[in-house]
Amino acid sequence: MKISEKLQFIIKTSELTQEKLAKELRVSFVTLNSWINERSIPHQRNQKLIDKLYCQYTGQVEIPDNVLIAKKELLFTKSKKYKNIVSFIVGRQDLFDEFVLSLTYNSNSIEGSTLTENETGAILFDNASIPNKEVIEHLEAKNHQTALNYLLSQIECNSKISESVILKLHNILMNSIREDAGRYRNHGVRIVGANLATANYLKVPKLMKDLVNNINKKEKDIVKQVANIHASFEQIHPFSDGNGRIGRLLIQMMLMRYNIAPAIIKQQDKRFYYSYLNKAQKTGDTTLLEDFICDAILFGFNLIEKS
Repeated sequence: MKISEKLQFIIKTSELTQEKLAKELRVSFVTLNSWINERSIPHQRNQKLIDKLYCQYTGQVEIPDNVLIAKKELLFTKSKKYKNIVSFIVGRQDLFDEFVLSLTYNSNSIEGSTLTENETGAILFDNASIPNKEVIEHLEAKNHQTALNYLLSQIECNSKISESVILKLHNILMNSIREDAGRYRNHGVRIVGANLATANYLKVPKLMKDLVNNINKKEKDIVKQVANIHASFEQIHPFSDGNGRIGRLLIQMMLMRYNIAPAIIKQQDKRFYYSYLNKAQKTGDTTLLEDFICDAILFGFNLIEKS
């Protein structure tokens, strides 16, 4: 791993500002900035201090060769701190509400909801009616909240991710919105804005059976598995509507089954999310999507650690 990458990783992991990190390294802000931007190289003694801080803030004994490996190792280091991450989240009402709000607001916003985060919170927790907002947006928020509650109940019961669970999630998500809620599509669809063919609807049941089998396989690299499954699910596009939100709910379910924090995919990162997803689907290279998911998980862990 390059020195600049180590420094950026320390900043992201510790949430130190560059000014505070410069003080810890006993150098000026200008010097640190020069190292980060690879305009100069630290002296050997500074490199040793950087390595020491890296291990201190990440909890890792050795420094991996690249950033993606480092992020994955950090995720598993963090996950070991919790006996049961779902119980931990559910057991703290304020933390639970924060996750429900963040996941609901961001996922719906990615799909075009015009509700602000505050408006979403008012609907979820106060049953408020927001003036000048469509009824469907109110339903989407409440349904996503209910879907998350169902998802967590399935994890607590140690249930496998089955087709029936996926169909149930869709039924909840599209309740009172679509007549085909909880059923696979029976017609062709296109992904708007993506030059990518979706599965023939006649093949969807078989493809979903195969996907579920792959979901429930125990893989050593969980993040890679999640990226592959997400890319496959979104290309199958099994439903008439709601595929993005169901796909992201499945990400959360897969991660939390392995005691990993939910991945908060932020609406402001939508462009990168779609770009990396599209590349994974077209080329089979999930590296960028894996890195993106790691960052989203780290944000989830940050929410937990701040509680």
